[in-house]
Amino acid sequence: MNKKLAIIGGGNLGAAMAEGLIKSGFIHPSHLIITKRNTDTLKHLEEQGAMVSNNNIEAVKYADWILLAIKPFQLKEVLTEMQPFLDPLRHTLISVVTGAWVKDIREVIGDELTVFRAMPNTAIAIQESMTCIYASAANDEQESYVRSLFGQLGKTVFIEEKLMDAATVLGACGTAFAMRYIRANIQGGIEIGFNAATASLIAAQTVKGAAELLLQKNTHPEQEIDKVTTPKGCTIAGLNEMEHQGFSSSLIRGVVTSYKKIVNDM
Repeated sequence: MNKKLAIIGGGNLGAAMAEGLIKSGFIHPSHLIITKRNTDTLKHLEEQGAMVSNNNIEAVKYADWILLAIKPFQLKEVLTEMQPFLDPLRHTLISVVTGAWVKDIREVIGDELTVFRAMPNTAIAIQESMTCIYASAANDEQESYVRSLFGQLGKTVFIEEKLMDAATVLGACGTAFAMRYIRANIQGGIEIGFNAATASLIAAQTVKGAAELLLQKNTHPEQEIDKVTTPKGCTIAGLNEMEHQGFSSSLIRGVVTSYKKIVNDM
């Protein structure tokens, strides 16, 4: 890719994205600029050939694509600063700012620029994110670029913006939900005889393998469950006990509760 990219906000998320895009070969380091008030923490990216700066305007002038990875409270100030230098014929904007709707962005920069809203999760740090993307006034080439960009950092799916809150719960809060299951599995493993380190390895790799089965074989979870449940076996006994204790219903209620919290707090 020959397009130049500016990442505005070199915090954990912005830096992780820059690292992943360079590592994957998606972008040459010399075509990437990343900004942060204190650039000391970005030295590792500078050493790889990327440009680092504490000047957002410098980054905007340099880049074709601008990726906002800032805190929500910074959004209006940063957009206002950038707005006079944005060129609809050159620039395209991608926002990974939590809770920032496209209409919020357009209130500051106007309606002429193409805007993407993306919601990755913390696994972006290891290029295993699930990123949900919404495109506003984008053409096929722009959508292809954004799909490819986030595709270097995990899996992607384009959705309607009205589903972004739901995507936050399923894809971002979902990381914590999965971690809580793994933690419980580790505790159970310790109770039946494993030390903590071994139980952690077995639990984490088992969940990773289960997820890969679904992703690679495109099967339904119940199909894979059927393969490991035998009549009168230990698996079905454990599953039934979990269901009797409300395992599935508690997970569903947790997802719905998190979603209601987002919607009601808006």
